[in-house]
Amino acid sequence: MTRLINHEKLHSIIANICGHSGSEGEEPGLVADNLVMANLMGHDSHGVGMLPRYIECVHSGTLNSNASAEIVVDSGALIVVDGNAGYGQVVGGQAMDFGIERAREHGVAIVATRNSFHLCRIGAWAERCAEAGFISMHHTNVMGRRPLVAPFGGIEPRYVTNPYTIGLPATDESPMTVLDLATSGLAMGKVRVAKNKGEQVPEGVLLDSDGNQTTDPNVMYSDPVGAVMPFGGHKGGGMALMNELLAGILSGGQTMRGDTLLKTDAIINCMLSIIIDPAKLVDNAFYAEELDATLKWVKGSKPIDPNKPVLVPGEPEQLMKAAREAEGIPIDDNTWEEILVAGDSVGFGRNRIIDMSV
Repeated sequence: MTRLINHEKLHSIIANICGHSGSEGEEPGLVADNLVMANLMGHDSHGVGMLPRYIECVHSGTLNSNASAEIVVDSGALIVVDGNAGYGQVVGGQAMDFGIERAREHGVAIVATRNSFHLCRIGAWAERCAEAGFISMHHTNVMGRRPLVAPFGGIEPRYVTNPYTIGLPATDESPMTVLDLATSGLAMGKVRVAKNKGEQVPEGVLLDSDGNQTTDPNVMYSDPVGAVMPFGGHKGGGMALMNELLAGILSGGQTMRGDTLLKTDAIINCMLSIIIDPAKLVDNAFYAEELDATLKWVKGSKPIDPNKPVLVPGEPEQLMKAAREAEGIPIDDNTWEEILVAGDSVGFGRNRIIDMSV
């Protein structure tokens, strides 16, 4: 069964659970903003279903409530930021703000972020840069949790879903354009969502532990564990490896290997972000004219299905956001129970959560 919950009520529930777990000041609201927005945009894999994992990590001490990002290497336009294992919803925003400030000064900034707890939907950080008028590109890897994604041609997982993200600022005629993709055939969070809903995943994205393709999401929760496949064969596999190397090495946060696995329940991200002020390269009017004309040209292609017009990156999320703001956010029974358990564990009882959701 799936229930629909108003996004504002869901935001209040998530913020309250965070607050009762020890988060102070703006932190509960920032975590709730980020998670609920992911659901609104249709990315349930990175939405409120992540909160139970976060709360478990607060209890175990692998997620540090109220920690802040700090610049630990400063070379002007190039900085390294340490997240001190704080909430990625806080650390990610602070790291991008550091980068935006440097890009305003230098025209470009490179921000290598390490030791942040789960940065969640990386598209949110591209959107933050785009809202400030900057183009950005982000390479991300994961430390801490066990590997999930097999390299191209392999059976055994060697890294995680290692997303690649690009964001371009809006014009008067075009919304911001954001591409945010996992380099795996399916984000692990979407595997979790399918498991919780009792559904199968698409063909061609999962292997069981013997290397056989399967649509059963439970192979990722079995022992021995299966693996997610890279998207696009060697192309996605190559991109995943490059993200692993760029994010893990240049941040100083390390790459995922047998001898670097933290063997904890933590989800620690490293991210290499390149932030560019387009006005330092081309005239603002040229940027806007070219962006608008190109998007119009691409969207003008005759669609395969007349009922499904050609969309550009970022549009599906905006359409989904409008629908879910009006209709509510769907939460399956298993995810809802996990949220209730998380609330119980911090003294914000399930009855209060249920009452708030109505």
